[in-house]
Amino acid sequence: MSEVTSATEGGTGMRMRTLGGTGIKVSAYCLGAMMFGQWGNPDHGESIEVIHAALEGGVNFIDTADAYSGGESEEIVGEALRGRRDEVVLATKVHFPMSADPNARGNSRRWIVREAENSLRRLRTDYIDLYQIHRPDLDTDIEETLSALSDLTHSGKVRAIGSSAFPAEQIVEAQWVAERRGYVRFRCEQPPYSIFARGIETAVLPTCQRYGMGVITWSPLAAGWLTGKYRAETGVDMTGHRAARLPVRFDQSLPGNQAKLAAVEDLIKLAADAGHSLTHLALAFASANPAVTSVIIGPRTIDQLTDLLAGATVALSDDVLDEIDKIVAPGVTLNAPDAGWLPPTITDPAKRRRPHDSRSAA
Repeated sequence: MSEVTSATEGGTGMRMRTLGGTGIKVSAYCLGAMMFGQWGNPDHGESIEVIHAALEGGVNFIDTADAYSGGESEEIVGEALRGRRDEVVLATKVHFPMSADPNARGNSRRWIVREAENSLRRLRTDYIDLYQIHRPDLDTDIEETLSALSDLTHSGKVRAIGSSAFPAEQIVEAQWVAERRGYVRFRCEQPPYSIFARGIETAVLPTCQRYGMGVITWSPLAAGWLTGKYRAETGVDMTGHRAARLPVRFDQSLPGNQAKLAAVEDLIKLAADAGHSLTHLALAFASANPAVTSVIIGPRTIDQLTDLLAGATVALSDDVLDEIDKIVAPGVTLNAPDAGWLPPTITDPAKRRRPHDSRSAA
């Protein structure tokens, strides 16, 4: 993975890396737009200011999704990029429900082709640089999905395609199907990755490297855990938006979240000893892995963005990385729901049990 420092970085020292084998150069930090709109900052003007400030700070990569605030995030990004569209590598995603219609979701050709047009309209553009499948869909053949994405690519509406939160075996299957059928292949994967969620180090990252895929990681701050916001003595406010929407990632009664509370204390001390804030330590950790192309940051405000960009030049020594490995071992995800996607064989007990035989039931 080639890496250069942008000559127009506005003093941040933002590095540029090649996205997989596409030749597209993207900033080492990607601006995630999930927090723009009702899920985060409902003030469109403030959100647009954050986007513009990120561009001035050397970021040229923006990632959103149709499902973020029901399409509102895409609309905000589209408004912000008026007159600046060609400066930005623009990524969005498809998969999650957009209405009560059972066909307004998933990875079918019917939905992908329709929703791509909707995203183009909301983003006020005639092309998407990177169109990603937001999650696996076990009801849809990957051949069906890749066929639709290939047609969108050949039509010029999409420049490159990728996956998000796909396990290694499904990444491999998609690569094989693309090769055998002559379809456009996934050029990148977007998994969660942080000090608290290191599961992708086992198979996903090596698989992406094997196929020359870029990796765009999300949640480097573990949904706020790695900012020091959540501490053992203060607890977690379960009425907050994130906690209320995804309680399994915050409920302190769960062993995985208890482990995160304990690890935060060790990491705060480690960061202080290394001369960094916990936030900068966490971002530098995610960016240090050689398989990672870009790390998604998700600020809601200018102040948050300013702090995140200030960490762009932080590099961790091997000694500090070794200490992180002692706190959370390589390949370990402390709380399973932080993995991004779990297969039905994990989430549905019925998938692991033979049907009861009424004749032998006690």
